[in-house]
Amino acid sequence: MANFNELKKITTHTLVEMKHKGEKISMLTAYDFTFAKIIDSAGIDVILVGDSASNVMAGHISTLPITLDQMIYHAQSVVRAVDRALVVCDLPFGSYQADSKNALNSSIRIMKEAGAHAIKLEGGFEVVDSVKRIISAGIPVMGHLGLTPQSIYKFGTYTVRAKEKEEADKLINDAKLLEEAGCFAIVLEKIPAKLAKKVASLLTIPVIGIGAGGGVDGQVLVLHDMLGMTKEFNPRFLRRYMNLHDGVKKAVEGYIGDVKSMDFPNENEQY
Repeated sequence: MANFNELKKITTHTLVEMKHKGEKISMLTAYDFTFAKIIDSAGIDVILVGDSASNVMAGHISTLPITLDQMIYHAQSVVRAVDRALVVCDLPFGSYQADSKNALNSSIRIMKEAGAHAIKLEGGFEVVDSVKRIISAGIPVMGHLGLTPQSIYKFGTYTVRAKEKEEADKLINDAKLLEEAGCFAIVLEKIPAKLAKKVASLLTIPVIGIGAGGGVDGQVLVLHDMLGMTKEFNPRFLRRYMNLHDGVKKAVEGYIGDVKSMDFPNENEQY
């Protein structure tokens, strides 16, 4: 098996090359140094410092409350751990919607203060001006279409997006606009697999799916969901690779029992 630490650092250009070679892109979220170090050493291609930190790290019911300062803190922690993966940081709600100047200033802060390699933002034609302005400053941008969690109160539900022709056509047009504006990749969230496959075939940049089927160029999941740390979230697209929730709980219960029974620490575990 290859030693991933000896492999080339992943760049935005690498991802485009991977698409053209037909090599699938692996992407996971991370929000702290320890987990980022583990998944980077495992060979993950892209680490997303997602605004999903609002949910899994802070306990909010949506991604809306997390601030730019908090995203920068999480991104700083991740960047310190990473040797190989491309680190992309979400622009949180309220940090780019006002105007393109606001979007650029927020992006500059993430790049300067956190050292991230790229930013991600949600939306299509509504944010194209911001995308162009950010890219003109030399900052790579990843787009995000389909289910856009920052717009949850607009949609009112987390159900599958773009099932109807009108919304599907808009999504295709938005994807093309983002590519033309200079995005290096796009995330498609929770849309029909056929539509996602069509978008991926129309674009020359990588399309990374979450709940968008296997016809795209890569996949992304939230780390805490994939590891089975969360139990309440059970969408069809989520595959759990561990049951860390029960494993950690069992370990803690064992520790508590050993402390109470005075089995820990034993003679070999003290000075």
